[in-house]
This record gives sequence, structure tokens and C-alpha cells, in this order.
Amino acid sequence: MADEPVFLYVARYSSEDEAREDYQLLVDLHAAGVVGTYDAAVVTKDDHKVHVHKHEKPTQHGAWTGVAVGAVVGIIFPPSIIGTAAVAGVAGGLIGHFWGGLSRGDVKALGDFLDEGQAALLVIGKSKLQEVLDRELKRATKSMQREIKADRRHVEAALEDSRKT
Repeated sequence: MADEPVFLYVARYSSEDEAREDYQLLVDLHAAGVVGTYDAAVVTKDDHKVHVHKHEKPTQHGAWTGVAVGAVVGIIFPPSIIGTAAVAGVAGGLIGHFWGGLSRGDVKALGDFLDEGQAALLVIGKSKLQEVLDRELKRATKSMQREIKADRRHVEAALEDSRKT
């Protein structure tokens, strides 16, 4: 068990618009101090590609923003179907930290979970997110949370290294 784990929250939506509305609510929750440091993105798919949509500036939430969600998407989906450059910025072994911190069963469950909806909101944070996000994000049809068994301090170091390259 990691000393300071990382948590992954995934909510599934019937439409991209609903996912984007909850994404904005997440940004508002962070501004109000309800949700701490996180990285988040709306993930959509079409017939052939997975797309990761982020709207925040890289400095809004510290080192977490920008590559953490890309690393998770890079683990769940084969690179050939990722339609954005979200994983291009992942460096410094971040994918390795997350890959080693999720069981194969978790990766498969996440992929299946995302395949069943039209859009999803992925949130990676320093603390458990499910209780507060399930209470606040009303548009999701279903959600799940997984603990990534990677020490948050090591993940933050990898994120910092990725920002330097």
C-alpha cells in the first residue's frame, strides 16, 4: 500500500454536454475549496478514436494538470485509438507509476466502464473523491473510484520531471 495514494474517479455520461457541465462544476468546486488538487478531463469517443478534452491552463492546479489524465488514458486505451495528443506530454515514467499501481482487472474494468457511455469525466486527485463528487456531480449515469497504488510523492516527482522536458 502506498503511503500517500492517488485516487482515480470516473463518471460516465449519456452525452458530452452533460460531462462538460459536470467538468465545469468540478472546476467551481475546486475554486470553492471543496475539492483539492486534481487533474481532470472529459473523454469522448467516436467510431474510431478516443478524445481527451481539457480546458484549464497548465498552472491552474499545480503540477498535476496536464499529464496525469493523459497517463491514465494511455494505459486504458491502445495508442492507435487515442485521437488527441494527451499522452504525448507524459514523460518521466508517469505511465509506469500508474500502470504499476492499477491491477490488470482495474484497467479492464475502467476500459469496459468507459466503453459503455458516450462521454466520461476522469478525475485524478490526492484524496478520495467519490463521496463528494457523487453528491455534487448530478449528471453522471454511473461512477467508480479506484485507488492507484502509487505513492503520491513519487507521482508528483514524475509530474515535475515531465514539466521540465
